Amino acid sequence: MKQVLLWSLLLVVLACGQVLGADPQVPEVWTARNAVRFARLNSPDSLIASQRMLEARAMLTKADVGFYPQLILSSSYNQTNNPMYSFGNILNQGQFDSGLNFNNPGRSDNLTLKTEVQYRLYNGGQTRAHKDAATAGVDMSAAAQREILLQLEFDTFRSFQRIVEAQTVNQARLAALTAIRLSLAVARARYDAGDLLKVDLLNLEVQESRALENQIQAAHTLELAKKVFLTLVGLKADDVKISSASQEIPAIPDHPDLSRRPELQRLQAAVRASQARLRAARGSRLPTVDGFASYQYDKGYVFNGNGDSWMAGVKVNFKLFDGHNSAADIALDEARLGSLRAEQKKLQLALDLELRRAELAVSQARQRQQVTAKMVDQATESEQLSRAQFREGVILASDLIESETRLTDALVHNAVATTALQIAVADLRRAAGLTQFSVTSNVNPAVENKR
Repeated sequence: MKQVLLWSLLLVVLACGQVLGADPQVPEVWTARNAVRFARLNSPDSLIASQRMLEARAMLTKADVGFYPQLILSSSYNQTNNPMYSFGNILNQGQFDSGLNFNNPGRSDNLTLKTEVQYRLYNGGQTRAHKDAATAGVDMSAAAQREILLQLEFDTFRSFQRIVEAQTVNQARLAALTAIRLSLAVARARYDAGDLLKVDLLNLEVQESRALENQIQAAHTLELAKKVFLTLVGLKADDVKISSASQEIPAIPDHPDLSRRPELQRLQAAVRASQARLRAARGSRLPTVDGFASYQYDKGYVFNGNGDSWMAGVKVNFKLFDGHNSAADIALDEARLGSLRAEQKKLQLALDLELRRAELAVSQARQRQQVTAKMVDQATESEQLSRAQFREGVILASDLIESETRLTDALVHNAVATTALQIAVADLRRAAGLTQFSVTSNVNPAVENKR
């Protein structure tokens, strides 16, 4: 409960800043950390969730109305010759005398000033039940907003890593294109010297065209990844500058569990709200007791009189029969409560499976990244040897092409595997209900977030 209240306070403060027009500053150079932070403040999903949180708090304020008395101040002025009303005005103003004609008291006027207090003393616990339901509604909204923010953080981090991956792949494709062009220059020199067959030269030229095509596709993928990222964080900018000096990645959580998952917290709050609504439905069968008091001042100008009066009392209402409306409401709330409890069990099993899958994904991605890193080392050494041998005329162009293709593939696979590992760690944190980075910007990203 304390954690939910802290989140509620933080989210309301952020929402107030957004309503007041305090736009977050767009970073000149993006890192994973400031991308996540910016998305929390500027993403449309975050803004929508903040407004829903404010709506839930307004509903809680409205639920408090029943705990306060109603104070009414009213005033009216009238003139009449209706015998009944005119006689009442004369009585209220203290101007009655024995010579008054009851059937035709004449024209009268009256200025009325009245203040009245009403308070519901008892209504079968419905007011308290509605307050508890509204409080649970705030908790539900806070959990739902935290769910949105955790998913938004993960999506932002994943999108950011896709840009990093696309940049690495594009650089690998550019390096491959440069390497094949250098080899092609050597091949042309050897062909002009009569030391290389025409078919080998043609093979290298074909390989250059393929490398250029791959590089064009990699550049397009990079631009598309940037557009997706900018859309996710709620910007319309044209370019994204990624910091290559520091690649911050989330820490792998120790002993992850489901206690922080906002989906579970949201359902728990929904159960509490349903229980409160059930209590309110049962309370509707009980009597209501209302207290009231009023003071009235009357002033007339025709008879030039005035007077005041007061009234106080208690009123009890008890519905003997309401057409089975209360019974239907109780049955409906009981069915909804049972459904929510079944959903709790189903969600618990689904989230547990999701967490185990995320743990396995991290393990698999780590092993894959280690394998691809070895592949890069081996392919780099092989390519260097092959290029030297090709310059000396020891191997054919096809052998050089194969060696350079293996290196490029190894670099691309390693980039994909590295990104997959970082995304798998981020997904594990999301599955454990943890933020990607600590809220305070000065916290070391390698330190586990215990909030």
